[in-house]
Amino acid sequence: MPKEFAYQGHTLDGLQGMSMDEFIRLLPSRQRRSLQRGLTREQRILLESIRAIKETPGAAPEKTVKTHARDMIILPEMVGVTVLVHDGKEFVAVEIRPEMIGHYLGEFAITNKMVRHGSPGIGASRSSMYVPLK
Repeated sequence: MPKEFAYQGHTLDGLQGMSMDEFIRLLPSRQRRSLQRGLTREQRILLESIRAIKETPGAAPEKTVKTHARDMIILPEMVGVTVLVHDGKEFVAVEIRPEMIGHYLGEFAITNKMVRHGSPGIGASRSSMYVPLK
């Protein structure tokens, strides 16, 4: 039996039924302060497009929203939508799940990739000439 999701003691349905002010009071201080200052233009556009996707009857599951707003806090009404978040080079698909509520979108689109060093190439330093051939 899977454990039911709860955020600060509230179920997902309870969170989605709350007003924005009630939900903001449940958030940690950094997120609370950010939302109390108001949404930026880019964040407002993202939220409106997510609402439009949710309201469309029979919306296809592949419907996605592209955004550069990495500083957007994930709200309960965004659950179930796939958002393409820009990581500085490309858009990374982030499917929003209930466990992500209260986090920033940018946390789920990592901006750097792991460096994989290969063998030295042409123009490498003199010392790398002596790397064993294997």
